[in-house]
Amino acid sequence: MQENEILHWFGTDPFEAGRALMEQSGQWKFWNKEDLIGLKPNLVVAKKAASGATTHPEFAAGIITFLQEQGFANLQILEGSWVGDRTERAFRVCGFTDLSEEYGVPLIDLQKDESVTLESTNGDYRICRSILELDRLINLPVLKGHCQTYMTCALKNLKGCIPDSEKRRYHSEGLHQPIADLNEILRPDLILVDALEGDPDFEEGGNPCRMNQFMAAVDPVLMDSYGAGLLGLSVRDVPYIEKAARLGAGSLFDESTVLTWLNKGEAVRGVQRTAMAERLGGLVEEDSACSACYASLMQALAVLEQEDALPAGPVLIGQGYQGKTLEGCGIGRCLEGCSSHVKGCPPAPEAIAAFLRRN
Repeated sequence: MQENEILHWFGTDPFEAGRALMEQSGQWKFWNKEDLIGLKPNLVVAKKAASGATTHPEFAAGIITFLQEQGFANLQILEGSWVGDRTERAFRVCGFTDLSEEYGVPLIDLQKDESVTLESTNGDYRICRSILELDRLINLPVLKGHCQTYMTCALKNLKGCIPDSEKRRYHSEGLHQPIADLNEILRPDLILVDALEGDPDFEEGGNPCRMNQFMAAVDPVLMDSYGAGLLGLSVRDVPYIEKAARLGAGSLFDESTVLTWLNKGEAVRGVQRTAMAERLGGLVEEDSACSACYASLMQALAVLEQEDALPAGPVLIGQGYQGKTLEGCGIGRCLEGCSSHVKGCPPAPEAIAAFLRRN
């Protein structure tokens, strides 16, 4: 597989997609049978893949069976869910606990892992030790929207490879540069993208949109700059993509990119975002909010929009407001100094909606 190539498999069978993309990538031919190979899905939250939030376990199963048939026996599945959820629960709800038992592949909970400090061009970052001990890393992101960065795919999926405290720091510093820096440090050996039914608006899912395709690449910048177009975005809408390119993490999609179609299955090659995040985001004054908290607020605002009960004034959210005395409606523990706030870290969408109805 070439550095500037993206493989496409069209259809609705994640298992067959995983096998086909793994085989056709050819990357495994250069690996040693004794290599410790890690699969990093997107299990950001404990929701099934049909919600549009997480990687299909059948996709991972297809990859695992192909590798095992080729004689690769030293496999792991590694993930660290977002701060608002537990990885152990996500493994179970998303079907990866059953997958682990069926194929004899251990699950590594990165929320419980030790971390190691590594240096990037822009500073030091902590990475989970188990990720660094791998000989080969296969990144299994979902192509979907994100309420803060507009999209998530290959580059942002590596955020699950860092400890929870580091995830909070990324948000306090702004997500885009730390995500780019992380990809300067970590280089997956292969990227296999689940684009069957990702939610084009929210990383937490709830509004799955059928695209009926799966993709493979070795360049995360190439994959994400192409994926942005499939979501109706430009690269400039997602600053971490160009930042990662400038750090040498990969090359942007352009006329030299080779698109290889592995079959002729029916597919929806792009989706139109609902612009919900942009529209509702206009009601929010955010300063370094964590993804889980911000996503809960967006879900609550979506419910209130349907009820024609959106708040008139701005809603405050984010670590940047911590310890400050403020007037207005605040979301989460960081806004305890606000004149009115909803408790939680993160608070549930239902609690936020009820709080905003009263204020």
